[in-house]
Amino acid sequence: MFEQMVDTVNGFVWGPVMLTLLLGTGIYLTIGLKGMTISHIPYAFRQLFKGREGSGEGEITPFNALMTSLSSTIGMGNIAGVATAIGLGGPGALFWMWCAAFVGMATKYAEAVLAVNYRETDELGRKVGGPMYYIKNGLGKNWKWLGMAFALFGSLAGFGLANTVQSNAVSQVLETNFAVPTLISGLVMAALVGIVLLGGIKRIAVVAGKLVPFMALLYISATVLILISYAADIPAAVVLVVDSAFNGAAATGGFAGATLMLALRMGIARGIFSNEAGLGSAPIAHAAAETNSPVRQGTIAMLGTFIDTLIICTMTGLVLIVTGVWSGEPQGAAMTLAAFSSALPFGDIVLSICVALFAFTTMLGWSYYGERCAEFLLGPKVITPFRVLWVIGIFVGTQMSLELVWKMTDALNGLMAIPNLIALILLAPVVFKLTQEYFADENQSQLSDSQVSTS
Repeated sequence: MFEQMVDTVNGFVWGPVMLTLLLGTGIYLTIGLKGMTISHIPYAFRQLFKGREGSGEGEITPFNALMTSLSSTIGMGNIAGVATAIGLGGPGALFWMWCAAFVGMATKYAEAVLAVNYRETDELGRKVGGPMYYIKNGLGKNWKWLGMAFALFGSLAGFGLANTVQSNAVSQVLETNFAVPTLISGLVMAALVGIVLLGGIKRIAVVAGKLVPFMALLYISATVLILISYAADIPAAVVLVVDSAFNGAAATGGFAGATLMLALRMGIARGIFSNEAGLGSAPIAHAAAETNSPVRQGTIAMLGTFIDTLIICTMTGLVLIVTGVWSGEPQGAAMTLAAFSSALPFGDIVLSICVALFAFTTMLGWSYYGERCAEFLLGPKVITPFRVLWVIGIFVGTQMSLELVWKMTDALNGLMAIPNLIALILLAPVVFKLTQEYFADENQSQLSDSQVSTS
């Protein structure tokens, strides 16, 4: 009975209505921002590289804020999520994943702008923010219940999405490929995460700042090596992606064929699941950034979607297509494993290491998200108990079957988006105003510098 109820909730929160709302919000924000999140990608990268040093109040550097948010988004969605999308929706799903990412950049930008603009200083003197705070401070006290709903869903979702299911995935990979008992991997992971959590967001950010670039580079390097060996097939793969996006994919091998609507739905759903644009998680990290400009941090934040989906998911998708595994029997993570194993020496080992790193950093990033949500509901006194439960959950996850947990996690993760999307739509004029004022000042400053240099 309970499982049926969870399935019903999942059918709604990840169904056509919700996906339309997520995509529609991104389109609305992209239009309202006059395409700034696309045209200013080079500007955003310049701000990112400047962001290794903070310039304002906050707990972590702007660069590490992005690395913390990427630590939770670069994960199984890039490995299993892309494979699931292409396995069910055909190669065209990758095209719609790109489309979702381009409009999702505006969503992620708006989330970070509002998070910094409406952040608070908590009882411990730290800068905290996120959807629950911009709902309360931006929409007023009458809307605080909506912020509390987000915080409730967020604090619970993490125990599935980024705790038990992640540790379970790592323990299974380590046992299969390296014969490490799940008991040992569970204890080691719990201990490592516990050590990092003792240092709070500053230590999480430092670890993420080191691990995320390394693991992303490792994964991208592996996919690049595979694509080099299949270089002659890449143009045909790109043509197949675009053609399948509008015409569906014909049945080949073990593949049953996909319609246009299935490709569109799978691409959008898995893209959003991977980069989390609209779910409201990433702005919690960006609210802690040492910055005096919501807009500047927003431009850095939108790169999270660009890197996660337009770079890493694209690399995965192309590998699946050029190696031909997309039309075979394996599905999900097994499909990606089949591609790596067939095209790269020790590919299964490399992918296993990537899975372990992706999952470990996801545990760290989401621990902070859940902790902030719990603090919003119950105050700073909940921080220590929350961290203890988080560490225990990591060990428990390695010792249990997680089918129902996965379903509950999907439901809670989707429910987080509803309060956040309502706030984004209602507070969009604030985002548009702050953006216009910021770039007007930027242009004026550049004009003044130009006049000084010519004189």
